[in-house]
Amino acid sequence: MRSFSDYLRSIDDAAFLSLFSARPDLVTPVPPDIASLAVRACSAPSLARAIDSLNQWQFQVLEAASTLTEPFILKSLVALTDKAAAVALEHLISVGLIYPSDDGMRLPTQLRDVIGNEPAGLGPVSIAKLKLTELDNAPTEAKKVLERLIWGPPRGSVGDIKNPGPGVTWLLERKFLVPLDQRTVILPREVAIYLRGGKTHRENLINPPVVAGTKRDERQVNLAAIANISTVLRWVEELLNFWAEEPADALRAGGLGVRDLKIISNHLGVDETCTAFITELAYLTSLISVDSDDRIMPSNKFDIWLMQTPADRWQVLASAWLITSRVSGLVGRAQAKNVAALGPELDRVNASRVRALTLSILNENQSIAPDEPSFIALMNWRAPVRRNSSLQEELATWTLREAEWLGISGQGAISKYGVGFLNGDDLNLINDDLPKTVDHILIQSDNTAIAPGPLEHEISQQLAIMAEIESRGGATVYRFSEATIRRALDHGKTGDEIKAFLIKTSKTPMPQPLEYLIADVAKKHGKLRVGNTSSFIRCEDTALIAQIMNDKKLEVLALRRIAPEVVICDHDAADTMRILRESGYLPAAESSNGLMLSGPRKNRALTKPRPPRVIGEIEVPSEDLFNAAIRAIRTGEKSSHKQTRLRQVASEALGALPRTTANETMDLVNRFIQEEKSLSIGYADNNGSVTHRIIDPIRVSAGALIARDHATGEVQSFRIPRITGVAPL
Repeated sequence: MRSFSDYLRSIDDAAFLSLFSARPDLVTPVPPDIASLAVRACSAPSLARAIDSLNQWQFQVLEAASTLTEPFILKSLVALTDKAAAVALEHLISVGLIYPSDDGMRLPTQLRDVIGNEPAGLGPVSIAKLKLTELDNAPTEAKKVLERLIWGPPRGSVGDIKNPGPGVTWLLERKFLVPLDQRTVILPREVAIYLRGGKTHRENLINPPVVAGTKRDERQVNLAAIANISTVLRWVEELLNFWAEEPADALRAGGLGVRDLKIISNHLGVDETCTAFITELAYLTSLISVDSDDRIMPSNKFDIWLMQTPADRWQVLASAWLITSRVSGLVGRAQAKNVAALGPELDRVNASRVRALTLSILNENQSIAPDEPSFIALMNWRAPVRRNSSLQEELATWTLREAEWLGISGQGAISKYGVGFLNGDDLNLINDDLPKTVDHILIQSDNTAIAPGPLEHEISQQLAIMAEIESRGGATVYRFSEATIRRALDHGKTGDEIKAFLIKTSKTPMPQPLEYLIADVAKKHGKLRVGNTSSFIRCEDTALIAQIMNDKKLEVLALRRIAPEVVICDHDAADTMRILRESGYLPAAESSNGLMLSGPRKNRALTKPRPPRVIGEIEVPSEDLFNAAIRAIRTGEKSSHKQTRLRQVASEALGALPRTTANETMDLVNRFIQEEKSLSIGYADNNGSVTHRIIDPIRVSAGALIARDHATGEVQSFRIPRITGVAPL
């Protein structure tokens, strides 16, 4: 047994189950046989995913293994690291990053390329034979040079390789440094390991760092978390109600513009970072949609979401946030100025993995609000190698912040709701723990009303039409104004209905100024009417028409009077109404047959919502699916073995060129590259004729096999799709 395919053929179903659980990409989709499985497992993307799952100690052991000459034994690996390497080695074998053969341990092909050319900061193996004991008596100048290169990187610059100085000269003469070009030298691997005391790393990070932090009272954590859950549900509802009234405009390149982000941020009373997070939550859960005219509006799913219990609504938001590859923290980041909320640039391939790991660490350290330095240190030990790892620390910080906003944590420590969410428990306790709703308000003499707690849904929806939220907290303050009363009238309310609602809902008497305000706005509302010509303005009060014609603020409308009570302009009716309202008038919409267009309305997007796809993550199948995949692979292996045997019999009988499948070809080529042995191949030329070649394979690069052709003695490139088959000599 020498190749990785041979190793896979030798393991049992339990080992396969362990391998697939750690690397689900190997069975997504299920390969037809073991040769195909081996090719996929040895591919660079799959190996990179597997390496991403290692902790710092396991990765150190893998780096040490990659510095050894194959095959190697456990004793050699322990000599470079520590006795604890035996446990790490078992894990590396179970995930297929190291495999045992008849003569020792080996690494899958391409693994060294994925790790890098300088594992643990070590240079290449020396070609020359070195007398390492001479390093003990090296001159002072040479020791200073070595001190800079011992722990990597192993490359150094010199002014001129022909006159580098006495220290470098001494090292070059004894091959302890090797020149790469006229200005660069490199330290051989054996020299660095000798100077490191026979170890590959300065420190063996066997045990994880301990998380330090502030001890939190469990009751206070849960109280803070339930308050955050209540707040985030209210944020999302207020955002979508606001966009139902005043839809935002999507950018041409996609996403939410800075101006609209600031508007909604001011409305919610939170900063733009938090606002971007809230808009992303609504986007992920399909609660908003972008219409064909590029307006961002609530979708019909918003109405369904509102009918659910608070626990179900919260789980919809939290579940979408946990698995998404989008990162709202990038919005407003100094290094990414052009990144917009809801835009296409927010995907990061490792976002959900870092998010899950962050919550896992919080779950393991319950009742502790971790300090950021110790938390980041543990995160970096648990996940030392990540694709796009430059963002890892920021992703962890953003996750902690967003978990607090969601109520997964409270006061920095994970809450019972967060624990239940991660465990998949029933979270109906959220419905019981949320503050009880109130059915009344307290109207003040300054045209404000105080809601002493979360209002019942119907009252909240009605009041949101009649007033603007001025401040939030345990109690919410609403302010009534001419614009908000006009908005209620536009929704089909009458002045008397508004008064009746407020008198019924308020536990304090209605102040006279508010009563006068409602009566005054109701009297003016609808006196002025706007319709489409592009648009017309009609009013039975000719004095008001004259005032409008003479108002300099309305010159932009280019109004033309066609009758004593009628004015027309080229602007759309909606734009005309907006400009009139901004100038202090109270117009109402009118239909072509003279009916005033007012009444309750719910603005919803006509376009079906398109939630963003999740990028870069593979869902882990269930154990039943893993077992089915194992059965399919073993059945395919029996079939492939039978077909290979039949081809071999036919080849021996007819003397034909070697014939192998694509997966068998790659398997044999990779094996013979390692063993440095010659191969017999069938190769199709440009005319389609197949010739017999004897080659010495060197490496596979960019879809081609680089090899020395025995017929010409030259190194040539053989396109892999043109190789009809491979056979050993």
